[in-house]
Amino acid sequence: MATEILMPALSPTMEEGTLAKWLVKEGDRVKSGDILAEIETDKATMEFEAVDEGIVGRILVAEGTAGVKVNTPIAVLVDEGEDASAAPAPKAVAAAPTAAAATPAAAAAPAVAPAAPKAAGARVFASPLARRIAAETGLDLTKITGTGPHGRIVKADVEGAAAAPAASAPPAPAPAAAPVAAAPVAAALPTGMSADTVKKMFADRAYEEITLDGMRKTIAARLTEAKQTIPHFYLRREVRLDALMAFRETLNAQLAPRGIKLSVNDFIIKAAALALQAVPAANAVWAGDRILRLKPSDVAVAVAIEGGLFTPVLRDAHQKSISALSAEMKDLAARAKTRKLAPQDYQGGSFAISNLGMFGIDNFDAVINPPHGSILAVGAGVKKPVVLKDGSLGVATVMSMTLSVDHRVIDGALGAEFLRAIIENLENPVAMLA
Repeated sequence: MATEILMPALSPTMEEGTLAKWLVKEGDRVKSGDILAEIETDKATMEFEAVDEGIVGRILVAEGTAGVKVNTPIAVLVDEGEDASAAPAPKAVAAAPTAAAATPAAAAAPAVAPAAPKAAGARVFASPLARRIAAETGLDLTKITGTGPHGRIVKADVEGAAAAPAASAPPAPAPAAAPVAAAPVAAALPTGMSADTVKKMFADRAYEEITLDGMRKTIAARLTEAKQTIPHFYLRREVRLDALMAFRETLNAQLAPRGIKLSVNDFIIKAAALALQAVPAANAVWAGDRILRLKPSDVAVAVAIEGGLFTPVLRDAHQKSISALSAEMKDLAARAKTRKLAPQDYQGGSFAISNLGMFGIDNFDAVINPPHGSILAVGAGVKKPVVLKDGSLGVATVMSMTLSVDHRVIDGALGAEFLRAIIENLENPVAMLA
């Protein structure tokens, strides 16, 4: 019997994708777990695995096709001896609308559908890889809704469930007298000028029209949401880097035989991770109707790539050495530039760092990435005249930092305490090794 292979949801926010490359052809035999294709989401290029066994009878979507909606048939799998040409043409399945509450937390939360309770002893349909991941992470497959063919649980479903915050009890229903309907974030955003209106303004000028890809659409929507819904305020400080630069030079000389070279950004990551532990109230995110205060220091770091940026997350950064953070950051940045990051690599964290110092920018204000509570904008280190401890004038390497803060999560005094803790760590780098 012919089985439809549907466009999968490879990330919690994916609604459509580009079928970048088929790794099988019609007539190939596949088994569960085999890689069928490479699919571009709004954030990365990811591999799509088979969940059923059979023969690829018909490929319905050609390589390079963009805008393929989730749950749309992309191929047909047939059994041995079955004539694919005689199989009924599959009907396209419309993607279910994704309703996100118009809050930063809801927009960023994994879109994991709750599973209907299964009867005791009922068979759970899941791919072998999904079963293995569930076993390793301690997830109950009966509580996960599958998005694969015929409701089968696939890898993306398990990873989405693992990334979702656990709920201690089901949410209470909204009072009948005052129902609150969730609406897609895009519906709350102003449309502004239409494309036709803008094009008419430049009708007599030469221009190149660039179609937005999924990443740029996501960035535009999330940053518009951030500036419209998050009450930003900004705290600015300067940090003297001379002690850190001297310490870094000494460490790099000792680490050179091992091929390790630490950057200033590696120290900033460590300084921020320790500051989140020293000021735990700042280690928090906005969750719509409450604040979530995190225990570990999960630090996101902005990485610029062609056409956009990623913010991969260094988890438990406070527990790792500076050299370990450096190696992990290099790996994440390399995979970000080739769009090989998995959703769990760039989701989460309570705080982010955006460093434009290497581009010669002295200072700037960064936009908070919801649901984070704050983001640190880092400028270039420059030589400046300063007043030394003895009152005399001298020259020091000074770096400007601006902490953008979500006022719903962090108040002014708390933000100032958090920024001071970061700067104290950077100006006393030896203490970060203790």
